[in-house]
Amino acid sequence: MAKTVALLDYGSGNIRSAQRALERAGADVTVTRDPGIVLAADGLLVPGVGAFGACMEGLKAVHGDRMIGERLAGSRPVMGICVGMQILFEHGVEHGVDAAGCGEWPGTVEKLRAHVLPHMGWNTVEPPAGSQMFAGLSPEERFYFVHSYGVMNWEFVDDGLTTPPAVTWATHEDCRFVAAVENGPLWATQFHPEKSGDAGAQLLRNWLDTL
Repeated sequence: MAKTVALLDYGSGNIRSAQRALERAGADVTVTRDPGIVLAADGLLVPGVGAFGACMEGLKAVHGDRMIGERLAGSRPVMGICVGMQILFEHGVEHGVDAAGCGEWPGTVEKLRAHVLPHMGWNTVEPPAGSQMFAGLSPEERFYFVHSYGVMNWEFVDDGLTTPPAVTWATHEDCRFVAAVENGPLWATQFHPEKSGDAGAQLLRNWLDTL
C-alpha cells in the first residue's frame, strides 16, 4: 500500500511540482490544510518559497505550526523543503526584520555571505556518514538550490541524552551553510528535491521508506 503524504497548503510553496514528485516516488498525496488529514497521514511535507516572515504568517494562519508540533510530539514524520526548512529554526532575519520561526532547532536564518545572490542552480552537498536521507546517492550528486538566505551557524548543543541531528552542508562561493538536516522524524532540505531530477527522486523515496 502506498504511503500517505499530506502536502501542507498554506499559501507558500511550489505545491504542484512537489505533489508530482512525491506521486512519482510512489506516495498517495493529498494537498490540504485540514488538521485531521495532516495528523493522520503517514508523512507531512511542508514546502515554502519567499520571505521567512511571510511564510510564518501563512503557516500560523492555518495553524500549521501547531500541526507540525503535534506530529513531532508523536514522532510522526515531517519534511520541510527550502523555506519550509528555514521556518523550522528559531529566527529568520530579512531586511532587518527578525521573525520568530517554529523553534524546532536553534539557529538563525540570515542572508548568505556571498557576492552572487541568489544562490541558484546545481550544487553538491556534504552529508554525514551513515545518512539515511542520501542513501544510495554518490557524493558527486548535485541538487537544485534557489535561495539568498540560510543557516550558517549550527547552534545545536549536544546534551549527551538525545541523538544529535545529522547535518548536511553545502558551499556557495566561500559561504558554508546548512543544506539538509535529519533529526529523527524531522527531515528538511534547503534545496528542492522535487526539482533535482533522479537524485531528488531517490531522496524522496528514502524519506518515504521511513514512513
